[in-house]
Parts: sequence; structure tokens; C-alpha cells
Amino acid sequence: MKGNSKLKSSFHKIILALLLTPFSAIAEWGLNMTQGVTPISQEIYNMHMVTLWVVTVIGIVVFSIMFWSIFHHRKSKGAKAAKFSHSTTVEIIWTIIPLAIIIALAIPATKLLIKMDDTSEAKITVKATGIQWKWKYDYLDEDLTIYSSLDEKSAEVSQRNSGIDPMQSVNYLRDVDEPIVLPINTKIRILTTAADVIHAWWVPDLGWKRDAIPGFINDNWAIIEKAGVYRGQCAEICGSGHGYMPIVVKAVTMDEYTAWVSEKKIEQEAKNNTKDMVLTMEEHMTKGESVYKAQCIACHQANGEGVKGVFPSIAGSSVAIEADNRLRHIQQIIYGKGLMPAFGEQLSDVDIASVVTFTRNSWGNNTGDIVQAKEVSEARSKPNVITAGDSKKEKIAKSKIDELARAR
Repeated sequence: MKGNSKLKSSFHKIILALLLTPFSAIAEWGLNMTQGVTPISQEIYNMHMVTLWVVTVIGIVVFSIMFWSIFHHRKSKGAKAAKFSHSTTVEIIWTIIPLAIIIALAIPATKLLIKMDDTSEAKITVKATGIQWKWKYDYLDEDLTIYSSLDEKSAEVSQRNSGIDPMQSVNYLRDVDEPIVLPINTKIRILTTAADVIHAWWVPDLGWKRDAIPGFINDNWAIIEKAGVYRGQCAEICGSGHGYMPIVVKAVTMDEYTAWVSEKKIEQEAKNNTKDMVLTMEEHMTKGESVYKAQCIACHQANGEGVKGVFPSIAGSSVAIEADNRLRHIQQIIYGKGLMPAFGEQLSDVDIASVVTFTRNSWGNNTGDIVQAKEVSEARSKPNVITAGDSKKEKIAKSKIDELARAR
């Protein structure tokens, strides 16, 4: 009796919790597919619902016959089992009917798959490149490139011992610093690839997911019918930062999109011409902290001590405090090293100068060094000291230098 009492008490608590849970929270736990905001996502949803109802009806019919047979042919009722091995008629019927159902579902499903694969007549083409752990978007028709990383707030909350409750952070690990902006009511072709390991670009409201594979390009398309913000994430485990690769699509009108592209082109041009900028120590520290929080904090942590055995500490590091390693420090950010990706294409000369200055003067690294953008610009064209002596790495570094030169 005591056990039953505890069971009833637990059951009552569960019912009470469900009754007190806001409907908005319950909606987040929805089990059905997302209807989405594109024609393809709507067709997929409709196809899913038709199939669901078909299998539901089949389940009801089959289980009804089964339970009816068990009940009416039970031993207590005096039923005696018939003695026959098979029925050709029944076997033909239960072969033809399922086959007809499968064909009836396969025809529209195949048409939908063919339609999903047709990327012709796209007005805009965007290439999404997965990089540990961010997304690079190239607007191929506009000669425009943007990088999309985890937003600063989520990066801060995710730090060990941050003291901030993730549940109190809006869109925690679901927001970015630079969303991909696309126009509504326009056919957009989205290419997916990767620069390092396999990633996957997935936004449920668009109705599809595509793997991003190094050396290979997948493509798909979308016509977003409703303006708004749509969130997704990398859907392929790609390393320790896999959970830090959200995707945010901002759908706007064509006029707003055109204005955004013009604004971003101006920003891109200004970013590529920062080598003559000279900042004070205070300006470098402010800007460098902002760059560090946006690009470095997830691995090297807010205290600069990194993660033991995985991401090295910057605090007290010989690279960050020794004068002889100043060029190495700059080039390590430009070309990357080991798990650290290359930031040379993503960050401007002044961005790199500021973050180098910041890390050489933080967490006890009181070197007093000030690195200016001109020094970074010159470091781009110097031999890569990170790969010196390794012919294979030198060849890769040279190709990166040439690529950066073409990009700039």
C-alpha cells in the first residue's frame, strides 16, 4: 500500500506540473514536423501528414482485426482452431493492397525529390562553407563574403564558472554575430561545402538539410515566403565546438536586401584597407577585447588559460610575452596552427593588430607591446615562421598566402 501511495503521489505531481507548464513551453516540445516557410517545406509537411494518416488507418484496421479475432476466438468461448495451411486469395490481397499503397505514396514522394533537386533559374547563389566552428557565406553574385560566428553573449555564458544561468539567456547557442540575410519571394540557390571536416547546414523552416563536405559541393534551393528570423545549426558532429555553430537566416524584402548588400560591400572595402590605421593602446585594448570575445573566447576562455590538454593557455605563453615571438604571434592568427583555424581572411589588419595587442597585455602578460595594422600587413607577405622547416606545411602556407592576396 505504501508503494502504491508513493506512485499515486508522483503521478499527481506530474499531472500538476503539466497543468502549470505554459502552453508556449509545451509548443517547444512539439513532436510533429515543422511546416516551414518555403513551398518545399510545406510540400514535405503535407506529404508527411498524408503518410502519417495512412499508417494510422492501417494500424487501426490491423489492430482492430487482431483484437477482435483474439476476443471472439478465445478458448473460453469454445472456439476451435481451423485446420488449414494458407489461403491463396488472402495472400494475394495482403500483397496487392500494401503494394498499391506504397506506389501511391512513392509517386508524389519521387516528384517532390526531383523538385527539391532542381536549382535552375535561381536569382541569388550563396555558398555556405563550414569551418570549425563558424560559417562563411559567399554571395557569389555580389562578390561579398561574411563570417557568422556564435554571438558574444552565448560565448560568455558558455564559459566554465561563468556564473550565468544558460536558461536565463535568450537564444542561448542559437544566435550569431552576423546572420545570413536573404530576400523573400526569390529563388535562392544555397551551396554547401566545408574547409576542414564534415559539417551540415540545417534550418528546419527551409525544409531541408545538406551535408557540407570538404572538397565537395552540395546544393539546394529555397523560396522564403515570409519575412522573419529562422534558426538552425550544424547537424553533423564536427568536433568539440559542434554545439557552437548556430545558423541564423534573416529573411527581408528585396529592397531591404539590396540596401544590406550595399552597406556590407562598403564595410568589406573599408575592412580591406585598414593597414594605415594607427590606434592608441587604449583603443587597441577595447577593440582587441571585442575581437577576442567574438573569435577566441570559446577555446582560450575568458581568463586566457584555455582548456588543459586541448586549447593552450595564452596567459604566460612564450608566444604572447616574448619579443622574439611577436611575428610568430601575428602569423599564428593569420595562418592558424593545429586546431586553431586561420583568421587571416576573416579579420582585417587592424582587428589582428588589436587582438594581438590585447592578448600581449592581459592576464599578467604585461609586455607593453603595441602592434599596429601596418605590421600585420607586412607579416602577411613574410615567410611563415609557423611552418618553417616543414616543406609540406610551407607549401600549404604559401597557397594560403596566395589565396589571401587574391582575396584582398
